[in-house]
Amino acid sequence: MRILVTGAAGFIGQMVVRALADRDALTVDGRERRIAAIIATDIAEAPLKALADAHPRVHAVPGALDDPAVLGRIREDAPELVVHLAAVVSGQAEQDYDLGMRVNLQSTIALFDACRAMPVPPVFLFSSSVAVFSCADNDTISEDTLPAPLSSYGTQKLMGELLVRDATRKGFIRGRALRFPTISVRPGKPNQAASSFASGVIREPLAGLEAVLPVGRDLRLHLASPAKALNYVLVAAGLAQDEIGTQTTLTLPGISVSVGEMLDTLERIAGPEVAARVVSRPDAAIARIVSSWPGRITTPRAQALGFAPNEDFAEIVHEHRDGGRQTGTRPGTTKEEETT
Repeated sequence: MRILVTGAAGFIGQMVVRALADRDALTVDGRERRIAAIIATDIAEAPLKALADAHPRVHAVPGALDDPAVLGRIREDAPELVVHLAAVVSGQAEQDYDLGMRVNLQSTIALFDACRAMPVPPVFLFSSSVAVFSCADNDTISEDTLPAPLSSYGTQKLMGELLVRDATRKGFIRGRALRFPTISVRPGKPNQAASSFASGVIREPLAGLEAVLPVGRDLRLHLASPAKALNYVLVAAGLAQDEIGTQTTLTLPGISVSVGEMLDTLERIAGPEVAARVVSRPDAAIARIVSSWPGRITTPRAQALGFAPNEDFAEIVHEHRDGGRQTGTRPGTTKEEETT
C-alpha cells in the first residue's frame, strides 16, 4: 500500500509521516495493509527532504497541489490512503480570500480529480475544523448541529466536507472528513491562525518568553492535543466504510476548557512566575472569530466509533513538556498547518 500525505511539512503532517514510517503495517478501511511507501508533498521542500533522508520509505514530492507535475506524480503512484492536511490557516484565509480559496478549496478539488483517475478509489481523510460551526456566545452544541461558518476558512472547510461526501457517493473515494478540535499545545512558532494563542499562552511561558492573550479568560475552547490529533488520523483510517456510511463527516471529541482554566493549569504545573508571562492584550478581530466557535461539542457518534478525547488540560500541558516524545513532534518545528 502507498500512502499520500499532503501538507507533510506542517507539524501534524510531520507527525503523521513519522508515525507511518515507523510501522510496517496499518489498518485501512477495516483491513491491515503493509506500508510500501509514503509520498509526502508540501510547498516547503527542506522539511520534506529531512523526512525522506530519515526514512527510506518516505518519498518527497515538493510543490503545490495545483502543480500539474505534483498531480501527475500522485496519479501515477495511485495511493490507497490519502491524508489531506494541506491548508491555509484561519487568520490568513480571512485576510487573503484568493489564497484561501486556491489552497483550501481549489487544490482539494484538484486532488479529488487525481483520485478519480486511480484504478482503486482511495481512502481519503480530509482535515476539516470546528470552525465550520458558529454559535451565539461561545455556547455548547452537538455534533448534529448544522454548520454555519462565520469565516472564510470555515466556509472553505465546509465546502470540502460536502465534496468529500459527494465524491464518496459517486465512488471516486472512500471519504471521511474530520472536524478537528483546536490543537494545543502546538510546537514551533506562532502563525496566522486565529487560535494560535491557544498554544502560545502555554508554549511561550514554558520557554521563558512573554505570550500575548488576545481574548478574555471566560472564552471556552474545544481542544485536543497533538498526540490525540495523530491518534484521530490513525483511527479514522482504520474504520471500515460501512461503519461510516453516508455520513462521511466526523466531529471529533475534545475537552472543553476556558482560557482562565488553561492559565490556572499552567500556574499549578509550572508556577506563578511562568504564568505571569502571559500578558493580556485584547484583539477585537481575533475575539470576533473565536467567540463564534462552540465552547463545547458533544460527540457521541464519534466516540462510539472509537475516538476518545484527552483526560483534561493538565494531560495536554504535560504532553507538551515531554518535548513531543509522545507525539512524534520536535520542539524546533517551525511550520504549522492549522485546523482552526
